[in-house]
Amino acid sequence: MSVDTHLREYPAVKRAYGSVAAFDDAPQWIYELDNPYLHGACAPTLNEMEVENLEITGQLPADLQGAYFRNGPNPVHQPKNRFHPFDGDGMVHGVYFRDGKVSYRNRYIQTAALKQEQAEDRSVSPGVMGPFDYSVSPFGIKDTANTDILWYAGDLMALWYNAGHPYRLDSQTLATQGHFQLDGRAQLRLSAHSKTDWQTGELLFFDYGDEPPYMTYGVASPDGRLLHEVAIDLPGPRLPHDIGFTSNYTVLHDLPFFHDMEVLRKHKYRVLTFHKDIPTRFGIIPRFGSGDQIRWFECEPCYILHVSNCWEDGDWIVMDGCRSTNPMPGAQAADGELASMLAYMRLEANAYRWRFNLRTGEVREGDIDDLNTEFNKSNPIFQGVKSQYSYHQRIPLLHEGGHTLRFTALVKYNNENGSRQQWDYGPGVFGSEAVFAPKPGADRNSAEDDGYVVTLVTDSNNWQSDCLVFDASDIEQGPIARVRLPQRVSHGFHATWASGEDLFNHRADAES
Repeated sequence: MSVDTHLREYPAVKRAYGSVAAFDDAPQWIYELDNPYLHGACAPTLNEMEVENLEITGQLPADLQGAYFRNGPNPVHQPKNRFHPFDGDGMVHGVYFRDGKVSYRNRYIQTAALKQEQAEDRSVSPGVMGPFDYSVSPFGIKDTANTDILWYAGDLMALWYNAGHPYRLDSQTLATQGHFQLDGRAQLRLSAHSKTDWQTGELLFFDYGDEPPYMTYGVASPDGRLLHEVAIDLPGPRLPHDIGFTSNYTVLHDLPFFHDMEVLRKHKYRVLTFHKDIPTRFGIIPRFGSGDQIRWFECEPCYILHVSNCWEDGDWIVMDGCRSTNPMPGAQAADGELASMLAYMRLEANAYRWRFNLRTGEVREGDIDDLNTEFNKSNPIFQGVKSQYSYHQRIPLLHEGGHTLRFTALVKYNNENGSRQQWDYGPGVFGSEAVFAPKPGADRNSAEDDGYVVTLVTDSNNWQSDCLVFDASDIEQGPIARVRLPQRVSHGFHATWASGEDLFNHRADAES
């Protein structure tokens, strides 16, 4: 396929990438659609594979034991309607580090919706952007489980952007084992960013919907049993994306960015609106508290995708995260029917800190830095207690060429003073969410940044993908090891780290 021949036919792709790349490992139907989230760094790959003994350059740390897992959209069939990245079938990539060797495998998440579409060999879901005709799809909007991935109860849990049905994946093979059902809970649905507390092994979860109760919050035991769940009183349907937690409390979000229910009921499509006149609210509830124990704190109107960490400081609860005052940036008429999706995915946000006083009700908030960054992670050992560092992805703004969501640099923040280190991936190189990999035996007495940061990159100059390993204490020196992956990895969403002790020793104990 000639790239130049098709430039005029793909104005949205041209604005994003400058050209239309042709891939042997991508479905041919993508070339019929002018959607930048189906081309370039986002072009899906069809291959599932397992490859051992990958090529390593640099010095791979001998004590790096565990695996990096990353979830993301990888559509199998040509979409029935306009494509949104949340519609792409979930695919998980795993890079395993063990005894100085590295292996790779990837698998589709075999969701109920994907199985139906594979049986019919076509897309049947209306997609996130609609129009919604549920008569042809019992699943309505397709729950793709393509957003988050976390280690819980001895396996991997894959979750979807909108509160969906989580799936259990075998951590060794990535094979789908069905829904991840919490014992004692009738409802399957969980939000994408439910959290595992590394200290207790507990799952802190929430879900939400269009009907009362608009949110529930709960806790599950390390072995997958429901311990606690309560309804959270909200004024109407909301679209919270994340939560934070401390040793004793959980921080829930009520954000002024939600869809109009009357439009949804009458016209069968969703219109998201940022209500600048409605304050953002954070609800602080004891970990095992009742609904009437929640305390709400009002803050400046904003939207939040991801929390870095929370902790208790005397009477105060501190929350670090990334804050957006414009969750629909850069809408352009030239983008046509894709305008709202492209605007939402561009993502303007910066590192920010909120402080809530449980005794007086006082709120303090302010910027940590003004650089446009997101997809923020921190050392999971320090989740829930005071921490200093977080690791973000640099995201170009629209005027910097950020027509689509893309990660161009790894940024390490010192959230106490706002200083940062940055390592650029390079021209035309796109990154993935980076995770912190603690050294074996590390605990809260260890230095917080004594470990490694791991991520994936894809180079659009040759479409080669690599896994990069950084010394977390000095990311500006660049990766200390680079692992060549056996295939191109398209852009994705979230990632997690599973320690070797959990991943390898747990499986050995289970099989013995």
